[in-house]
Amino acid sequence: MLESLAERAAGGTSGGEIQPDSAIVDNGRGRGEYVLVCEHASNFVPPRFGKLGLSDADLQRHIAWDPGALGVARVMARELDAPLVSCAVSRLVIDCNRDPSVFDAITLKSEGTVIPGNADLSDAERARRIQEVYEPFHAGVAAAVAAKRHAGPAAIIGIHSFNPVYNGVQRPWHVGILFDRDESLSGPMIAALREDASLVVGVNEPYSPGDRVYHTLDRHGQSQGLPSVMIEIRNDLLATPNQQEEWGMKLATILKRIGLPGDDSPK
Repeated sequence: MLESLAERAAGGTSGGEIQPDSAIVDNGRGRGEYVLVCEHASNFVPPRFGKLGLSDADLQRHIAWDPGALGVARVMARELDAPLVSCAVSRLVIDCNRDPSVFDAITLKSEGTVIPGNADLSDAERARRIQEVYEPFHAGVAAAVAAKRHAGPAAIIGIHSFNPVYNGVQRPWHVGILFDRDESLSGPMIAALREDASLVVGVNEPYSPGDRVYHTLDRHGQSQGLPSVMIEIRNDLLATPNQQEEWGMKLATILKRIGLPGDDSPK
């Protein structure tokens, strides 16, 4: 089952029904200090939804997933020896990085595109998506965080990608670092990235926690007193496996260098 889920998370749009486990765990026994999460890893829509009434081209767009994010996250997991929990189902079915009680956890329109398969949902259908996708994903994240905390100090990092143009406006950032109340990890990351003069680094750009994008990190990290940070990379910089490898290596190298907040051991 994990093999088929992994294939879906790589961008497949065919296959069977939603599996009992919507969380893919890579390197679950990783001994590093970080837990990595990638909520928008996949554009897979189970067949019972009829592609939610969308075209194959729509399902390749950012509305369905974060292109390139999973590739970066897997490189980081390898380099940091970190567990990675990613979601095997498109955010258009339900967005696992939203509180399931909010209106746009199952969105009716995204970036100007109406999602026909999400219209007029019954309470039972909403509950089914929460039970089949949201809850198993978050159970996977919770288990990874609990295991890491049992072993020692830990931090949680989310990996995402964003469109270079949104609503006709060019976004100048190559990478954005998002954080909420705790800046203990984000501050050193921003400083390290800005050492590369060629990079335009966003601070709580192109999104911020005020946009309700910090749900997973708040639930499993910040609310538990763990350092947390979200990394957003512009997706035109992640179009090839080589680019994803380069960004994964760059970010892993920085995280190795700065270490966890409060860790003064030699790097």
